Amino acid sequence: MSAPPGTIRDLVASYWAAEERRDVDAVMAHFHADATYQDGAGRLDGVEDIRRFYATSADTFPSLVVEVVREFPVESGAAVEFVATLRDHAGDAWVILGLNVFLVADGRFTSVRSYEDAPVRVPGA
Repeated sequence: MSAPPGTIRDLVASYWAAEERRDVDAVMAHFHADATYQDGAGRLDGVEDIRRFYATSADTFPSLVVEVVREFPVESGAAVEFVATLRDHAGDAWVILGLNVFLVADGRFTSVRSYEDAPVRVPGA
């Protein structure tokens, strides 16, 4: 599957939609082969490491809804503030407030940096 053509906003929207479907192959179509992903847990280099991260997340949290709060253009990319609500296998919700910085070249992510607050468990929500 190839990444969608269009603007950076289109690319980011397509990425979030793939994440919400928990479609790891579709998520990975948004990344360059040598892309990096970095969050508070560390840095992932290349699509194999990044794929494992997304596969683990989808296995642990089979449901995800992302609300984009606001977007900020940055050189060759965008910064996107979001609220993510994940659901685990017990049905408990986990809410994450964060900001992702996406750098893009040739219609795919070269780098994603994720700055997130600690997940907050919301039992029974």
